[in-house]
Amino acid sequence: MQKWCIFLLFLQLIVFTACHREIRYEASDAVVNRPDTNFIARVEINLQEKKFSSPLGLLVHSFGAFVVYWDGVRVGQNGVPAAPGRPEVPGTETSYYQVPDKLSGLGKHEVVIRGTQKYLLETEREVMAKPESYLKMLRQPLIELSLVNLMAGAFLIAAIYYTFLYTNSRHKQRTTLLFALVCFLFFTLLAMEYLKYYIDIPYTQFYTRLIIVGWLTFAIAVLIPLYFAVYFDVPHKLPFIVILLVALLSIYVLQYGHYDLTTHLYSLTLWIASVLLLLYALAKRQRGSVLVLCGFAASMVINQYMFYDFGLYIAFTLILLCILYLQTLGAKQLEEAHHASLLLSSRLQLELIKKNIQPHFLRNTLTSLIDWVEESPAQGVQFIQVLSQEFDLMNKIAEHPLIPIRQEIDLCRQHLLVMQFRKEVTYIWEEKGIQDNELIPPAIIHTLLENGITHSIPFHDSSIRFLLSFLHIGAHKKYTFEVFAENRIKSGRKSGNGFRYIEARLKESYGDRWGFTSEPFAGGWRSIIRIDL
Repeated sequence: MQKWCIFLLFLQLIVFTACHREIRYEASDAVVNRPDTNFIARVEINLQEKKFSSPLGLLVHSFGAFVVYWDGVRVGQNGVPAAPGRPEVPGTETSYYQVPDKLSGLGKHEVVIRGTQKYLLETEREVMAKPESYLKMLRQPLIELSLVNLMAGAFLIAAIYYTFLYTNSRHKQRTTLLFALVCFLFFTLLAMEYLKYYIDIPYTQFYTRLIIVGWLTFAIAVLIPLYFAVYFDVPHKLPFIVILLVALLSIYVLQYGHYDLTTHLYSLTLWIASVLLLLYALAKRQRGSVLVLCGFAASMVINQYMFYDFGLYIAFTLILLCILYLQTLGAKQLEEAHHASLLLSSRLQLELIKKNIQPHFLRNTLTSLIDWVEESPAQGVQFIQVLSQEFDLMNKIAEHPLIPIRQEIDLCRQHLLVMQFRKEVTYIWEEKGIQDNELIPPAIIHTLLENGITHSIPFHDSSIRFLLSFLHIGAHKKYTFEVFAENRIKSGRKSGNGFRYIEARLKESYGDRWGFTSEPFAGGWRSIIRIDL
């Protein structure tokens, strides 16, 4: 469905931008006489055919403030030319004029542009004059703006949406932030490019807009290849981006002052860098690479065979639509991962329950219970109460992905009471720096405690000491669980079911933002859980 939407939008762009020649003419190059800041430019126009009945219009490109004459008749003025005692009021670079009907017949005509140019003389801007249907001159900006406003509005909304999605998501994907940035830059680029239709920009500020357009294109030329490098997890990203930056800066330096050419070369560099990354993704058979590569091929065709400015922005739009398609693929993967995490959560709940009703645990507990009932019925009853309280706590926390650390500690203490009945060992629980409101996945400290009991030999006084410490440093939280006893196992024990349970719980709650180590030290065993905020 998304592929068809992209295709229909592409078709719509082609239809909207189809051009029909309604006039046939020959225009000479402007002959400019510029002795000082005053100038006179003459253009010979030979009208050969007109297919419209609307008034004839005249389009003039020139710097300065001037009056325009058609066959010696004044047809309009752009700005206010300088005069003794009166400063120049700069006109716009592009201006439009209506030619009187009685002067718009077929044949040869002369356009004279007379005025002053007080600023930017060093640029030697070319003077051009072209006839066109006056009605078309008025309509064409409206047609272009309607499509451009549609595109700009869509990308502004996309930028806002993906910014909110990134800031409020637990899984902060860099591609989402990059896409939001690219959409916002593209919206700004469109706004700057077509700002000339909204406000009169004096020719003295003509290059300011082009400079801004150039830097916006520069930023987009960096961010789009970076997006593909991150999305397809391409190796050596940093060297690739550094080379890309060097290439773009070289274009800026070598083509300084050639604004349109610089923008075109930026776009070409973007295209080449992106296609290289897409070819890598295609070789790795990554999802979406084929469609995006086809989109880039289509963008190149459009850019080559359509009017330069419009073709460039349509090509950019097509590229962004391809990226949007990748974003939808990423969202689908997240949805699949979410379903997988729900299944994992259910499995972990079962694991948690199994951990405490396993036959080995029940058999040993019941055996101890029989002994206590026979030898001391009162102690036996107390044992049953302690055991039931541990099961009750376990039942309460089993369905929660995160529980308060105090609840976890209560569970551990209850388990120590049970084991104390069974093994007749003195278990000492200590804690340091614990903040009761901190959350933690259920039973992971409890699992470390079980391991400590199982794999430790009590000291000579039949005691084992446990210490749980908590530290919150900067963007990290750290739980350290230490068992002070003689180790039954001298080397690491990282492949047991208990460790797999801890790692699964941490991954379920924190994604990749955690670390877990467990290793012996002189006098015991130390496990560290690090959680990145």
